[in-house]
Amino acid sequence: MAKKMEMVLVASKVKALIKAGKCNTSGDALEGLNGVVHWYVQQACKRAAANGRKTVRSHDFCTG
Repeated sequence: MAKKMEMVLVASKVKALIKAGKCNTSGDALEGLNGVVHWYVQQACKRAAANGRKTVRSHDFCTG
């Protein structure tokens, strides 16, 4: 079983955003989104390091 990741999202804010989109939130939606956020942060850290920086900047999250 995969290691459970620390929740870095504010659940109430995400649920409100989903509700504003006229959708419901499933029980596993926040965990899934949390995994995506963790992955993006890891990728941004790798990009910053590859560019000789220790500081993650906004453009490190862009893929295109």
